[in-house]
Amino acid sequence: MFSVSQFALPMKRAPSAPVPAAVRALLRRWRAQRPLRAGSLLVTIFGDAIAPRGAAVTLGSLIRLAAPFGLTERLVRTSVARLARDGWLAARRSGRRSEYRLTRGGAERFTEATRRIYGQSPGAWDGRWTLLVMPPRSASRRGRPREDLKWLGFGRLNPSLYAHPGCTPGEARRWLGNLPGAADGLLLEGSSADLAGDRRLVSYGWDLEDLARRYRRFVAAFAPVESALRARAALPAGTAFVVRTLLIHEYRKIHLQDPLLPPALLPPGWVGSAAYELCRRLYARVFAPAEGYLSATARRLHRPLPPAHSAAYARFGGLARTEPAPSGSFDA
Repeated sequence: MFSVSQFALPMKRAPSAPVPAAVRALLRRWRAQRPLRAGSLLVTIFGDAIAPRGAAVTLGSLIRLAAPFGLTERLVRTSVARLARDGWLAARRSGRRSEYRLTRGGAERFTEATRRIYGQSPGAWDGRWTLLVMPPRSASRRGRPREDLKWLGFGRLNPSLYAHPGCTPGEARRWLGNLPGAADGLLLEGSSADLAGDRRLVSYGWDLEDLARRYRRFVAAFAPVESALRARAALPAGTAFVVRTLLIHEYRKIHLQDPLLPPALLPPGWVGSAAYELCRRLYARVFAPAEGYLSATARRLHRPLPPAHSAAYARFGGLARTEPAPSGSFDA
């Protein structure tokens, strides 16, 4: 088992600066979760860190990247094998070593999630709703279609009727074309009589109170981390990687359930906006040193990881293009 302050860098380097207490507390809370969802964290690492750098990495690199979070080698191997069975990852082997990359389907899912997680909040709204009427045979089916529609931002008004304020029927048709059981739905467009009616419609289709509670917990967890890091001129690369990973891991779990309603439909002082700004600021603070950690810790089968592609630097409205030189090297 790894200590909270040990970031398991198998390289020659000078001793790191002490890990801030707020970061140690954050890591302790994550590692105290039961069950410890290794697969979910590996999805975060792949989506946030590996996908922008060629979308492939050795298994040994994943084991090292996961070590600070208390994930054992055995747990990482088991979780990676499960992700491969589920169609997220594909393996390539060279002797006793293996490399995992995103499958085509996995890459497509990551692309849409990336757009939602790191993108800008919705702007002005024209007052139009896109409505989806599901046929009875489709509406009666539980599970996947309903969850897919929720993930796309549709609110469920009743078993057969869904609403979305942020897309046109044409956009919705393209989205629904890839969802089993939803492509045969009827799409309509309309508006309510006034803003009060729009907000009442929101109360029918979305549980904003629960979403707000989850955003408040996120702010409470990461605001002390931002305060602790703000006072530091230099940030250890391992600490930056841990903060960046847990930041996006916790944020994506909430944000991907957020319908991203236009500001006009949200309660005054919507806490989701504060959570977004906190995430944006903290991500910008840790991105570059965490990239240095990735360069030093992870690699492909026969070569280093390539630099992050340009789209990664457009996250949260734009990131600095500076990466500190790695302080050591090692064999994967």
